[in-house]
Amino acid sequence: MEGWLHEWLSLLLRWAHFIVGIAWIGASFYFNWLENQLQRRPPAAAPEAGGAGGAVESGDPIAGDLWAVHGGGFYYLQKYRVAPDRLPEPLHWFKYEAYFTWITGFALLGVVYYWNASLYLIDPAVASLTVPQAIGLGLAALLLSWLVYHGLCSSQLKRHPRALAVLILAWFTALAWLLDSLLSGRAAYLHVGAAIGTVMVANVFFVIIPAQKELVAALVDGRQPDASKGENALLRSRHNNYLTLPVLFIMISSHYPSTYGGNFGGVGGWLFLLLFSLAAVGIRHWFNIRHIPGHSRWVLPASLVLLALMMWMTMPSSRPPASAVSSIKTATPAVPTSADILNIVQARCTGCHSATPSLAGFTAPPLGMAMDSLEQLHLQADRIVNAAVVTRTMPLGNLTGMTETEREQLARWYKARQTEANGPEN
Repeated sequence: MEGWLHEWLSLLLRWAHFIVGIAWIGASFYFNWLENQLQRRPPAAAPEAGGAGGAVESGDPIAGDLWAVHGGGFYYLQKYRVAPDRLPEPLHWFKYEAYFTWITGFALLGVVYYWNASLYLIDPAVASLTVPQAIGLGLAALLLSWLVYHGLCSSQLKRHPRALAVLILAWFTALAWLLDSLLSGRAAYLHVGAAIGTVMVANVFFVIIPAQKELVAALVDGRQPDASKGENALLRSRHNNYLTLPVLFIMISSHYPSTYGGNFGGVGGWLFLLLFSLAAVGIRHWFNIRHIPGHSRWVLPASLVLLALMMWMTMPSSRPPASAVSSIKTATPAVPTSADILNIVQARCTGCHSATPSLAGFTAPPLGMAMDSLEQLHLQADRIVNAAVVTRTMPLGNLTGMTETEREQLARWYKARQTEANGPEN
């Protein structure tokens, strides 16, 4: 019953998170594109607002306009230089997409990582934490990230956006390193993503929406709006735009254990996250500036080269994980038989990876990987050894207590199979 409930809660929350996340990011990307594509008009040449398609009869000259076609119809959009003379009705706000993205995401974090903390959150091989300690660490990462970020953005550094961006990057890098040293690799990544998402939503709630409300209130009161609030909102909105792609990568990273579990460059998963995020920010920057004449065309190629370099650095010399296990030395020369390995796998892995899982919270084998027979063991040898030996992300939280000796036996067995299939190494 608990497994059924957990699976359905996880499914429905993930689905809802996906839906509202698309709505939020889609609106953000659209308005960013719209801002970049507006036909700009100098003040002297700007017509009065309310022309073709205009809903307000008078107001400040427009700063730009745009024609578009979609869904079988033409659309005409105008942006006011400041604001119309009167408040239009209805006025559409874009905020609840962000709020519900965070609410569903936080609920999903609780269901997946805090409900099964010993399985997904804690890795005894990384740090000996109790469940309350690990959950407290995760929650503290979210709150502290907002406090640090907000403090930086509220200081004089806001007048130096590049220096501010470097310090923000430094904070999240330090957070990734810290969490990677205390939590499971998968949980460390997800909590960095949750911390970034918390910052993005807090930007909307505490800065961007209040600035928009100030603009509306000033229009109603017939006074000049507070320009500083608008400037702060623009800065936070720009940060949200650049943070989007790293967050999206983190959201899908749990499906790729080599990203968070691999010993990248001999350092750890946090370095992979840093480099991938730099590439993602570079790609987002190119989309933001590609319309500008003479823009830095090297940004996109440099980002793609960085991704290619990361692929090369993590590429095994043969089908994974042969190169990774080839360096394992042991005083026991005997090669385990497939039957020996099946016994290990059934003792350590089939609580989840079985046609009938026995571990609470599982009603079907994850990724469809059942390991109940020799045939299944042989078919999935690459994936099994990659997860248990190379990335060491399985068993989850090492809840079943797989030993180093058993991991070495897996490695020797796999290497022997590779040698038999490919011939002895030269």
